[in-house]
Amino acid sequence: MNHEELAELGNRHLWGHFSTVGGGIDTVRIMERGDGCYIWDDQGNRYLDGLAGLFTVQVGHGRVELAEAARAQAEKMAYFPIWTYSHPMAIELAARLASHAPGDLNRVFFTTGGGEAVESAWKLAMQYFQSVGQPQKRKVISRYLGYHGTTMGALSITGVPGLRNTFEPLVPGAFKVANANEYRCSMCALAGSCNLSCANDIEQMILREGPDTVAAVFVEPVQNSGGCFVPADGYMQRVREICTQYDVLMVSDEVICAFGRLGHMFGADRFGYVPDIITCAKGLTSGYSPLGAMIVSDRLVEPFINSTNRFLHGFTFGGHPVSCAVAMANLDIFENEGILQHVLDNEAEFRRQLETLKDLPIVGDVRGAGYFYGIEMVKDRKTKQTFNAGESELLIRRVLSESLLEAGLICRADDRGDPVIQLSPPLIAGPEQFEEIVTALRTVLLKGMAELGM
Repeated sequence: MNHEELAELGNRHLWGHFSTVGGGIDTVRIMERGDGCYIWDDQGNRYLDGLAGLFTVQVGHGRVELAEAARAQAEKMAYFPIWTYSHPMAIELAARLASHAPGDLNRVFFTTGGGEAVESAWKLAMQYFQSVGQPQKRKVISRYLGYHGTTMGALSITGVPGLRNTFEPLVPGAFKVANANEYRCSMCALAGSCNLSCANDIEQMILREGPDTVAAVFVEPVQNSGGCFVPADGYMQRVREICTQYDVLMVSDEVICAFGRLGHMFGADRFGYVPDIITCAKGLTSGYSPLGAMIVSDRLVEPFINSTNRFLHGFTFGGHPVSCAVAMANLDIFENEGILQHVLDNEAEFRRQLETLKDLPIVGDVRGAGYFYGIEMVKDRKTKQTFNAGESELLIRRVLSESLLEAGLICRADDRGDPVIQLSPPLIAGPEQFEEIVTALRTVLLKGMAELGM
């Protein structure tokens, strides 16, 4: 079909995620093929994929090895569940993930995506505490603006008001605490330096709700929503200490941060802590097939071993043979091509090039780690004054969103917190791609400043 035919059918039948209905397919472009760090639409326009699809395509587009792994497994056995049964790919991948996971996180429960992994973690936390005689421990704590998924349980843990309000009342028992947002922190304002007040806010919430009622704390190594909030030195260690003190499970939500995004297999390794549970997805298969996982410590599995106590939870496509085969091939690429070291070797150059944009008055902060960065835009850099709702709407949706595509760059312009541009290129990107990103951003930010009269 040609572009017009596809656009007409799409506008009539396809319901895009987080999208309005009708008139949207044509305006957001129809992407057709990819190669390495680049994507082409169906009219031949090339874009640098500065978001790796959606924080997902770690090893780049068009990897024949991953397509071949899927084909070979589908020919051998396309599908069988891991309800009561197992299959070689799920077993081998579970063992491989356990070998990479920190501490004693040795048991893997497969899902088909990140939201399902988060949902699984909350349910496991509740059933675990029931199994050890503490059924009242059911509540969860997460950070304001933290994004953990859109299923009803994961959405309850998510702290983005705009995503939650339509669907309330949500699952009860989810509570929100301070972000680890160094750029706009007010909690340490009188202390002169960081005193980890945002971490201690978790302890205060546990004490307010009652330690005997709180099951888990969910944290992202680098928080996505709000624009790549990097924890201060000692933050994660303090959260770990608090969770241990009050017998609360620490869940490291690494749907974005795992599999090289921060230069390590897991974000917990980057920041030096051992959680009780890791939730992950996205980069596990580099997006070539849907797969997620909950990786669990030995302690949490003990009540379920050699007993009639079953974890009453599962998904039809969790641990799908084809997806597991793709994940195994994806991890082979990580090892054979030194993907983790490539990120560590190049992250300083990525930051350096992004920070050259600080000569623009609209750039307030550049923050992130590895290949995961946010650029916060401000109205006044000296005072950190942000834009009002009308200005933010003009900047994000009427200027940046389309202008970035016109400049050949796919990234995220977002105002779920303060207005930010997020960047998360494929992990095979290097200085040449960084330069392209910065050139496009400079052009578009100058246009945004002109529109706002800055």
